[in-house]
Amino acid sequence: MDGVDVIVSHWAVARPELDVSGLKVFGRLHRSFLVYKNRIAETFEKHNITDSGFDVLACLRRAVPDHRLTSGELAEQTLVTTGGLSLRVKRLEEAGLVTRSRDAGDARLVYVQLTPEGSALVDAVADEHFRKLKAMLGDMSEDDIQTLATLLGRLESSARTVPGTDSASAARAVTSA
Repeated sequence: MDGVDVIVSHWAVARPELDVSGLKVFGRLHRSFLVYKNRIAETFEKHNITDSGFDVLACLRRAVPDHRLTSGELAEQTLVTTGGLSLRVKRLEEAGLVTRSRDAGDARLVYVQLTPEGSALVDAVADEHFRKLKAMLGDMSEDDIQTLATLLGRLESSARTVPGTDSASAARAVTSA
């Protein structure tokens, strides 16, 4: 039995009529997320960057061939509002990791582009970050990993369909690397 099993068993005694089966999934998901955040924090701290800063740099690094996206594209890919993204980009620009420029034909468009320093940093962090993610999967088989990834995708999709939730807030709470 793990901690979630203990909590579920306590609810079964305290409120036997209450269906807490969702806790078996979301309790473990939450605990796994906390372990994940703790483990990855060391990598980002070592490189003097936040996970949200890495998220922006990683999006730009994946934007081949020129490692450049509009602010709108970047906000969409990082699932952050353009306002929230602006502060992230400003900090990265001050650190010399990205540059911003306006489109020559349409001054409303702002491009964000990796600098050589930003590219070197994101590559160094990504190497360490993805090694760590793989290590956290432990001895899970490739089939287990694929099954879990598929099930988590279905879980996210299912969770987003619950009536009464603000999907825009939920989307902003999610980041990608």
